[in-house]
Amino acid sequence: MAAPASRQVRRRPRAAPRPRSAEDWWWDRLAPRGSGYHLLQSDSMLLVLSEPGPARPRAQRRAARRTPRQPPPGPRAAAKPRARLRLEPAPSPAAASAPAPMPTPEEGPAAGWGDRIPLEILVQIFGLLVASDGPMPFLGRAARVCRRWQEAASQPALWHTVTLSSPLVSQLAKGGVKAEKKLLASLEWLMPNRFSQLQRLTLIHWKSQVHPVLKLVGECCPRLTFLKLSGCHGVTADALVMLAKACCQLHSLDLQHSMVESTAVVSFLEEAGSRIRKLWLTYSSQTTTILGTLLGSCCPQLQVLEVLRLLNLMWLPKPSGRGAAPGPGFPSLEELCLASSTCNFVSNEVLDRLLHGSPNLRLLDLRGCARITPAGLQDLPCRELEQLHLGLYGTSDRLTLAKEGSPQLTQKWCHTLRELDLSGQGFSEKDLEQALAAFLSTPGGSHPALCSLNLRGTRVTPSTVSSVISSCPGLLYLNLESCRSLPRGLKRAYRGLEEVQWCLEQLLTSPSPS
Repeated sequence: MAAPASRQVRRRPRAAPRPRSAEDWWWDRLAPRGSGYHLLQSDSMLLVLSEPGPARPRAQRRAARRTPRQPPPGPRAAAKPRARLRLEPAPSPAAASAPAPMPTPEEGPAAGWGDRIPLEILVQIFGLLVASDGPMPFLGRAARVCRRWQEAASQPALWHTVTLSSPLVSQLAKGGVKAEKKLLASLEWLMPNRFSQLQRLTLIHWKSQVHPVLKLVGECCPRLTFLKLSGCHGVTADALVMLAKACCQLHSLDLQHSMVESTAVVSFLEEAGSRIRKLWLTYSSQTTTILGTLLGSCCPQLQVLEVLRLLNLMWLPKPSGRGAAPGPGFPSLEELCLASSTCNFVSNEVLDRLLHGSPNLRLLDLRGCARITPAGLQDLPCRELEQLHLGLYGTSDRLTLAKEGSPQLTQKWCHTLRELDLSGQGFSEKDLEQALAAFLSTPGGSHPALCSLNLRGTRVTPSTVSSVISSCPGLLYLNLESCRSLPRGLKRAYRGLEEVQWCLEQLLTSPSPS
């Protein structure tokens, strides 16, 4: 007679012990017992930290993490105690008479992994994130995690660079200026408590509260070195002068796309001109006064100016008379940008008065300056020019204007020129061939430094382009759009070494256009 099914199940041999998982093996491998190290694990990271005390076993660490948090002491906790009925077995007489064991330090609730990281290391970690993404909104969110994170996020050393944009357009439509005033109230607390070491400040699209913000910056941010006002209204001369007096380390001012009176900029330059190194201005009008100030002797203290950018310049020259003495110039100037979306009236005379004392110029951007000629550029004192932009954009008759003299540019700077933009220039085919032939042989037999060439809309020929590509192995950008002399399919922009070499192969194999 067969035995019952239940008895057969009971007579089965016991299963073998469960093998160790890969997680357990790695855990013991990283922090073995008695090694003086312990592991701290969270959802997205694993830390191996050294500790003078003995390491606790894994089971005890898990139990410490699962221990519920005790409610903080306070009137609320005392007013509403929660009583729980638990049925526990009565202790035996021997256990009752025995003395209670002394609690060990390991039995108490352990602190979280975030509290064990030293504050200095946590500040360095936050500093890496701030350097890549900025302090806002990361530091504001990190301060809500725990007290240690709040202490680390409150360090003024992390608030070196701040960008403050105005409320959204939808909020402005609903609340008007009220939204900006509410943000200003928050800044009144942030400025003295977080921005004491602020160095770079950017205000974007502020309409009505720019003056109070700049006043707070002057009172609480003495280390400010860079100020950018992009799309801001209501910037007065008093605010800029006050800021120049309060922030003695301010050396860079960016007023692009902002409604600022030219008199305010002139007053700022007269107050802080001796330490201004970088100046960015974007105007559609009212720039005659500013450029006249720079050309004259009103600001002789601008000797340390390194970057000057006057975009969309509307220069209306006035007759200065014969024998007008030029200004002191800018001996430290390295970048000059007079680019405009349309043609302006900057001439060779204006350019010479600006750069007659600038031998260290590295970048010259004259896009839209149709009156500048190669002869005027050849007389400049700079010998180490690296970037030259002479493109003409937005002019329909650029190809009908015949020009000569492009070889004067390349022969002077072929050994240092890295970027050259001749887009829209009406140089003839032979003139361009002679100009680009300067890159075939450089002084000393070294390869040219040219890595970017823009020939969009010019009369360049296929043989000239192939010669330039062959002689410049470091060419990474080549723009051949709207070049009428090139075959079809090749009139486009090439980015990268592979695309430029492919263009060379096509030019060498394709038949010449009739």
